[in-house]
Amino acid sequence: AMAEKMSPSPGGGITPLQQMLASGTGAILTSLFVTPLDVVKIRLQAQRTPFSKGKCFLYCNGLMDHLYVCQNGNGCSAWYKAPGHFTGTLDAFVKITRNEGLRSLWSGLPPTLVMAVPATVIYFTAYDQLRDYLHARMGSWSHSIPLLAGALARLGAVTVISPLELIRTKLQSQQLSYRELRACIRSAVAQDGWLSLWRGWGPTVLRDVPFSALYWFNYELVRTWLCGQPWLDGATFTVSFTSGAISGTVAAVLTLPFDVVKTQRQIELGDTSKPSSTWLLMQRIRAESGTRGLFAGFLPRVIKVAPACAIMISTYEFGKSFFQKLNQEQQLRGL
Repeated sequence: AMAEKMSPSPGGGITPLQQMLASGTGAILTSLFVTPLDVVKIRLQAQRTPFSKGKCFLYCNGLMDHLYVCQNGNGCSAWYKAPGHFTGTLDAFVKITRNEGLRSLWSGLPPTLVMAVPATVIYFTAYDQLRDYLHARMGSWSHSIPLLAGALARLGAVTVISPLELIRTKLQSQQLSYRELRACIRSAVAQDGWLSLWRGWGPTVLRDVPFSALYWFNYELVRTWLCGQPWLDGATFTVSFTSGAISGTVAAVLTLPFDVVKTQRQIELGDTSKPSSTWLLMQRIRAESGTRGLFAGFLPRVIKVAPACAIMISTYEFGKSFFQKLNQEQQLRGL
């Protein structure tokens, strides 16, 4: 009776709550694996050009990009300012672990998880629900289903998280108390209306929605193809992992110009002299650095996105199959 009340989704045989648990677990595991790579990248960056007060840099925990704004100048004891002379990535890993302890490889992670885990849970649960709903409505499987469900799920997640991310950045950059933050938000809303809380929504959507549509389209395609291979034993962890890595790489490469623009815009936060329209920025980058400039950071993005997508989706699929088996056992017991 309890299982009936929880109404499993048509495709997966698991409830939305179980989908949320599976995606939440995947989100935490992904960030635990990917964060050290970004911490090392930021420390190497800081060594080359030390961060000054008010300077922004992007921090990625494998799930989302977050804007970090540097605090007080040289007396700063923040993790990204810690001294250290590194000759390369591997050297940085070894020295940080040896001199500062293993925990320092996850510096800056907790405040970003507050945003990233709920965003991932909303996104993955919404995708599954939308995909199953569209499948049921159309009556047959079509390649346009993952494309549409992926785009809509991402649009929803970005819209929910966008104001929260703006508030988090403001809190961190200006070190406001919650009362001051409330006053700051109130005056922004009074001046520019509620839409001012979604500043930066446009470029985020331009990058994340096409990425998501391409990712899910390719993921379902590669996964279906791999599942049909005689040498593979159906939909296994390896299949999900490989499909996630391939589709993540393809989507990351195709949406790279939007990523370059979004990074540029976030780092120029507060600089009103620079063009703010996405297309103007693209033209400026192209004029300054050629078409290659729009594909800057190709390798670091792929190295970060491919494992993050692979870990996230394989953990999520593993969690779902675990709950499916659990629900089946409960139903059999209830008979």
